[in-house]
Amino acid sequence: MAVSNTVSGFAVRYNEPTTIGQAFIERIAPGAFKDLSDVVFLWGHDGNRPLARTKSGTLQLRDEGRMGLWFSADLDPENPDAALALSSIGRQDTHGMSFGFLVRKEVWAEPDSYDALPERTILEADLFEVSAVVWPAYSQSDVSRSRAEHNASAAAAAIRRKAEAAHRLRGIR
Repeated sequence: MAVSNTVSGFAVRYNEPTTIGQAFIERIAPGAFKDLSDVVFLWGHDGNRPLARTKSGTLQLRDEGRMGLWFSADLDPENPDAALALSSIGRQDTHGMSFGFLVRKEVWAEPDSYDALPERTILEADLFEVSAVVWPAYSQSDVSRSRAEHNASAAAAAIRRKAEAAHRLRGIR
């Protein structure tokens, strides 16, 4: 089964708790990210290693209601960082996602007991980047390399190649 140069998954799972630095529990509320017009897909939060971007059309983000923020990124295998990402994600050595954001609105809940942690729910935030990472803060996030038959652009390219081959057989250019 052929693989494509597309990776996808959930960068954020809504309402799923994670512990931040043993200091507090954090959740992202559904719909917290309003403006998704300029978000970058990075390798390990490294701003010098961009892999895709919404503004260039190589990164698609979609709010999946209560489930989370889904993404799909078309990577350029001629970019060494993208080639590394495709390999590592394809082998599932890297299988988690993380994200960089600025909180705009949040609510805090104090713990019921002395040994419990306070909880923060992020209601609104500016999303700047999503990153493929080895150790995600939110373990519920995921990324995987797509199979070619699930990639619309790969399917269109295969149809085009087949039509061109048929034309060549008939002597049509």
